[in-house]
Amino acid sequence: MTLTSTARRLRRPMFRERRRETWYAIAFVAPAAIGFVVFYLFPAIRGVWLSFTDYDLFSSGEFVGGANYAQIVDDKVFWNALLVTAEYVVVNIGLQTAVALLMAVLMQRLAKSLVIRGILLVPYMVSGVVVALLWQWLLDYQIGIVNNALDFVGLPRQSFFGDPALAILTVAFINVWKSMGYTALLLFAGLQAIPKDVYEAAAIDGASEAKAFWRVSLPLLRPVLALVLIVSLIGSFQIFDTIAVTTKGGPVNATRVIYYYIYDLAFNRYDFGYASAIALVLFAILLGVTLIQLRLTRANKSDLA
Repeated sequence: MTLTSTARRLRRPMFRERRRETWYAIAFVAPAAIGFVVFYLFPAIRGVWLSFTDYDLFSSGEFVGGANYAQIVDDKVFWNALLVTAEYVVVNIGLQTAVALLMAVLMQRLAKSLVIRGILLVPYMVSGVVVALLWQWLLDYQIGIVNNALDFVGLPRQSFFGDPALAILTVAFINVWKSMGYTALLLFAGLQAIPKDVYEAAAIDGASEAKAFWRVSLPLLRPVLALVLIVSLIGSFQIFDTIAVTTKGGPVNATRVIYYYIYDLAFNRYDFGYASAIALVLFAILLGVTLIQLRLTRANKSDLA
């Protein structure tokens, strides 16, 4: 028996084992891959095609070129929806990040209990529809607990969902309440990753608590803050459930955000071609803003290095 034949015999079981492991890996990956292709990739490609047609569910749709995109330029409802969305994004991200950062600092300094962290996650784990129904009842003009409390202390009742000046702010508040616990835990994890030696060095240099936070914690928290801002930005542009339950885009388009406008065009007016075009414009906006955020926040760099 030659050395070559012996080596071949030894390699055969190894090849069989590798082949078996490969099939196991394919079996585990296949369901997720099939789901991605069926529910994400194919609809995305079809959406791109539909954006160049006048498909309306009742006909096969004809190719119209860039007519749908040209229509966007003169669509006042689209520009109003984009403006309302921008207002919501600014309020939601600004308030949510500020409150979550405060909660994260308080958890780090005062309370590190697992029970408290679990309680903070409860609103985030609840369905968005349930949260919207809860706050719709709490803020109801006639029977809502909040308005009854205002009336009790002598303040006028407020139409939180019926007043154009308050509606989008109310929707933003609801989603801040729902998501701030999750955001706070992300920031808390980032604070925990900062070495204690850095704080000790700052204390030796005479830095106060406030100064250590602004000069040490915030700069070292930048990668996590960048992640939080990007995730919050994308989620804010996709706000739908709260508006669909509470205001349905009203009053007077005051809460008709871009996501709800796309839904209204596609599933109420059956104008899938135009809705797909707006969806692609929204994708381009999100991609551009995200890249700008990554560049400005330097998310891939840390001051700890």
